[in-house]
Amino acid sequence: MTLGSGAALAAGTTGGASSSSTTAPTATVSAIQQALGITADGVAGPQTRRALKRFQRAHGLDADGIAGPATLAALGLGSGAGSGATAKLSSVDAATILARIAQCESGGDPTAVSSSGRYRGKYQFSRATWAELGGSGDPAAAPESEQDQRAAALYAARGASPWPVCGRTV
Repeated sequence: MTLGSGAALAAGTTGGASSSSTTAPTATVSAIQQALGITADGVAGPQTRRALKRFQRAHGLDADGIAGPATLAALGLGSGAGSGATAKLSSVDAATILARIAQCESGGDPTAVSSSGRYRGKYQFSRATWAELGGSGDPAAAPESEQDQRAAALYAARGASPWPVCGRTV
């Protein structure tokens, strides 16, 4: 379970950088589990993840296992896209997912540049995506902590879809 579209940045970052937390309303793992109709033990484990994906498929949502605003709204736990609602189960999972994406994309190297030169940095940002996220200059020249922060924001907004190959490994 991780952040979803429109969610405030609550993801932890890789490389030991600290995470920023959100002041937005949150839904607990137990509340999500109750809404999914499974045992509410407060543990965001495989059973919860499977139930969330089943729910998303059944409701025409992107079955990505992300407890973001659209999913929370469908569960009756949030007010929908742009609400800033996130699930408290997101920090560790988002950091783990982003670490896997970074490892797949660049071997975790913040200075990596693709052979074509189009994709740059630890998460292989295009310059256009980097600029959309508020970055300036070359992503591969930006501090790793900034790359982590912007990747977390991108992941919060769009899930793993910006990484069509490496996003499937998560």
